Amino acid sequence: MIDLRSLVGDEWAEWYVLTPAQRLEESSKLWQTYLELGGSLDPEPDPQSPFYDPAEWRAVAADGRPSVHLVRRGGV
Repeated sequence: MIDLRSLVGDEWAEWYVLTPAQRLEESSKLWQTYLELGGSLDPEPDPQSPFYDPAEWRAVAADGRPSVHLVRRGGV
């Protein structure tokens, strides 16, 4: 019998033994953490797409909310 931990490592072995429902639950926790840390679900622009319009795309604010600007601390 092959030892799963020696083949893929401890973290992946723990993931592989979860049921699909448990994996979905764990993935949901990871997405929530990602969003709380400031991640965004907005897609990155794809300049190779035929629908890409560089004039239309603009970067999202640092905290993800409109009309809020990042204030620098310290000298310029």
